[in-house]
Amino acid sequence: MNALTPERRFATSAARIVTLAHGGGGKAMKDLIDDVFARAFDNPLLAPMEDQARIDLASLAALGDRLAFTTDSYVVDPLFFPGGDIGKLAVCGTINDLAVGGARPLYLSCAVIIEEGLSVETLHRIAGSMADTARAAGVAIVTGDTKVVTRGACDKLFITTTGIGVIGKNVALSATKAQPGDHVLVNGRLGDHGAAILAARGDLALETALESDCAALHELIATVLGAAPGTRFIRDATRGGVATVLNELAAASRVAIEIDEDRTPLTPEVRGVCEILGLDPLYLANEGKVVLIVPPDQSEAALAAIRSHPLGADAADIGVVAAGEAGRVTMRTVFGGFRIVDMLVGEQLPRIC
Repeated sequence: MNALTPERRFATSAARIVTLAHGGGGKAMKDLIDDVFARAFDNPLLAPMEDQARIDLASLAALGDRLAFTTDSYVVDPLFFPGGDIGKLAVCGTINDLAVGGARPLYLSCAVIIEEGLSVETLHRIAGSMADTARAAGVAIVTGDTKVVTRGACDKLFITTTGIGVIGKNVALSATKAQPGDHVLVNGRLGDHGAAILAARGDLALETALESDCAALHELIATVLGAAPGTRFIRDATRGGVATVLNELAAASRVAIEIDEDRTPLTPEVRGVCEILGLDPLYLANEGKVVLIVPPDQSEAALAAIRSHPLGADAADIGVVAAGEAGRVTMRTVFGGFRIVDMLVGEQLPRIC
């Protein structure tokens, strides 16, 4: 703040749990928003507390020639899990949705739907996690909304985050651009998030050291695009996992894709959970993994760039784009045969992200 801007003073909420009064638009609501969200997210664009954030267009135009705009809602049970929580998940997920389009993430909104009876301390922890994650990523949370619903109308807390970023010139990633001969890369071991959430629920008494891979990937993606500017496609493999991403890509580009089971990276813990429960790790959700399609002459440079980043140490080249039946994804198994990797039907695990 400059010398002409008064110091921001935040109200304090004495409440220990959220009540319907906190959604009624009066002093209780103002104090809760001030104490929990405005205090945690505080920045110059949020400070005026208007009904919208006001962003200088010239500053955006200086960074690129296209605006990227995305939104997503986050529901997860439990709210806190090894490696993250619903707040970190919401920030990282929206940052990644911008970054996979080649955008530099800049601003987020945060809208929350809170179930009556949730503890205010839980809100403080989640807002603090969101603030820490956003600041570490160089992103500002600049506007938002709060609603409170009666007990049973939602499951503790739902978060919707909307993101704005800017795409630089000469960046044109698309699911329609894959070509035969391109390589399929991933930036690390798959299925950690889905398996960690399943273990955290405690229903099956699984004891593992699994942690969610929840992370913001914009810096890794920028590093890859610098080393391999011809990269054709990037997508974060969230709900539906890598299998869903590859099926969507094969259909959009009208190509076939062949991956190799031996080259698909998995932790022993994820492999064990899947074997016990009869799950396919290719369909498990990830929150810190991307699938990249890179032309063959840039695949080695791309893989080296990914592995140079802390979030890509276990990166792998898992397959190729082929000229076979359009829309078909297959995997060469460890036994030497092939199996079809189809689009997920139904849901392996509920309430993952």
